[in-house]
Amino acid sequence: MEEEEEEAPLAVQLDETAEATSYYHNDDDVSVGVTIVTGFLGAGKSTLVNYILNAQHGKRIAVILNEFGEEIGVERAMINEGEGGALVEEWVELANGCICCTVKHSLVQALEQLVQRKERLDHILLETTGLANPAPLASVLWLDDQLEAAVRLDSIITVVDAKNLIFQIKGYRDLSSFPEAIHQIAFADVVILNKVDLVSPEGSGNALDELEKEIHEINSLAHIIRSVRCEVDLSKILNCRAYDATHVTHLESLLQEHQSKPFRDLHDSDVRTLSICEPQAVDLAKVRLWLEEILWDKKYGMDVYRCKGVLSVQNSDELHTLQAVREIYEIVPARKWKTEENQMNKIVFIGHHLNKEILSDSFRTCILANT
Repeated sequence: MEEEEEEAPLAVQLDETAEATSYYHNDDDVSVGVTIVTGFLGAGKSTLVNYILNAQHGKRIAVILNEFGEEIGVERAMINEGEGGALVEEWVELANGCICCTVKHSLVQALEQLVQRKERLDHILLETTGLANPAPLASVLWLDDQLEAAVRLDSIITVVDAKNLIFQIKGYRDLSSFPEAIHQIAFADVVILNKVDLVSPEGSGNALDELEKEIHEINSLAHIIRSVRCEVDLSKILNCRAYDATHVTHLESLLQEHQSKPFRDLHDSDVRTLSICEPQAVDLAKVRLWLEEILWDKKYGMDVYRCKGVLSVQNSDELHTLQAVREIYEIVPARKWKTEENQMNKIVFIGHHLNKEILSDSFRTCILANT
């Protein structure tokens, strides 16, 4: 639960004639990024939503909620009911230009309907429930064939409670309690470490540093932002392009940061991050089969949540990027290798029951034997 009541966003009544003319299709529009916002109960997810809906940031952001609850504070009289099978069932436009709405049925079609509004959106936030696993949503938004180019998955943001997080992590490791909280961290591209002001002032710097280490033990690729009441710089959480295969510089820096971080010797059954490296070029077809055995068939008994990497492919002068969310994966050429670069395969796994030795040994079978 939040410590203080949230201030209700200021709503404005929409022109009754707007609904009939508010949607159109423009092929020249650039796709709108969709950010999934998740977080365990009481972490401050609704606080983040309220901050975005109230702030004067000059952006038109649509926030898709589970429902219009008391936390959001929008008066019932200001909510527009969808008519005639509308996909966006309830919606309200706020004074700062943002749109707040709920969706009951087809999320994909509702997203496409939102981005076809006459007033172009800058971004869409998709709120999940406190107990939700973001993986299914990410899979739909990332590579789903139904989703047209009008929208794209930008990133997954997880809000965590700085005061209670260590209790949740220890509860998971000792008793397998709070699995949702751990899974939400594992899938995150950005973790907002909220309520840092509630951490004991005595030695709070060290306590927060330890919390960040715990988060990176689970997911070393996540960018951590400390916050009070989720007041964060929106430029750090929007347009992250975490799933953009052309954003290879960001991916390479993440892999480099992972290698430089110290890690404790965690038990294989913990949710954790590990990486493998292989200097020899690999056969792309063999890599796909290897990855599908791990992700689809669970051949080695490992449960992989996320996977990111760069590949050095035989008979190719291009660096290939690899990304996976659960069973869905993508391998694409990103750019030419630079002359001075060390052409090496680097893959980071986030998941459960991970075994570095098995992953490394099995990956080596993707190297073509010299003839």
